[in-house]
Amino acid sequence: MPPITDPNVIVGRDAADDAAVYKLAPDLAIVQTVDYFTPIVDDPYDFGSIAAANALSDVYAMGGQPLIALNIAGFPSGGPLPISVLGEIMRGGAEKAAEAGVSIVGGHTIDDKEPKYGLSVTGIIHPDKVLKNSGARLGDDIVLTKPLGIGIITTGIKRSLVDEKTVRKVVEVMTTLNKAASEAMVEVGVDACTDVTGFGLLGHLREVTLSSAVGARLRFADIPVLPETWDLVGKGAVPGGAQRNRDFIVDSTIFDPDVTLEQQTALCDPQTSGGLLIFVPRGRTEKLLRSLEAKGVGVRAVIGEIVEDDHARIWVASH
Repeated sequence: MPPITDPNVIVGRDAADDAAVYKLAPDLAIVQTVDYFTPIVDDPYDFGSIAAANALSDVYAMGGQPLIALNIAGFPSGGPLPISVLGEIMRGGAEKAAEAGVSIVGGHTIDDKEPKYGLSVTGIIHPDKVLKNSGARLGDDIVLTKPLGIGIITTGIKRSLVDEKTVRKVVEVMTTLNKAASEAMVEVGVDACTDVTGFGLLGHLREVTLSSAVGARLRFADIPVLPETWDLVGKGAVPGGAQRNRDFIVDSTIFDPDVTLEQQTALCDPQTSGGLLIFVPRGRTEKLLRSLEAKGVGVRAVIGEIVEDDHARIWVASH
């Protein structure tokens, strides 16, 4: 790809950030992102809701306000699935977007053997208030707003290892918008943010430490993980992406000897519609936690802190 030379591009593809940002005026910029994937649950409505929440999350991670979206879908024509399945997928996406105050204004669908769905989302933000993944500073606390284990549990769903109660539990996590968490961090004022998705917690944290030229220390005991994760890891229900994520971070992450392989796997687990990873100055941490609680964010865990390190390494302790 040729280099981007437009001076109005505040955040482009070279930043490994969650969305692109383009300056329109001194006090206005647009936030643009796109995301779509294949079904990770059986229910088409839930799939649409999850895909929409996942796509919207990129705008929330930048501190932006999503406004409109376009459907992106692939679906097999002429069977084996009835067209009503696509209707349910899009209904799930539309209702989740409406919950976010976002209008789906159109889209594009192609004939595809395997269903795929997602959104291209456009939002707005003040150019001076963009939260990048390169802004983490020494002494920042690291706050996570959703539990880990989503990828492992959805792998268990595909292998028929998960009961309906657990399915509903993980669907609720994935369909929960990051809107309230984003509003809380914007209100308080934080240094950086990213959302935890396909690269897992450690992969996305590594992007932050690299781009911010800092290190990080995590305490595994403070990291929320869906409890059903552990039984599934024992049964081998681990997505292939977890190993690829581990390969990415293995040379830059130091695990204490008492951090188990199962725990390391959870930290590399690729998430779908995961939580926000927020980097907040220590003096504002309590204010952020109170704001998250007031806005109904169920998970608000302080899982570690930013430290000085010339090699952008991550240390993981058990406590």
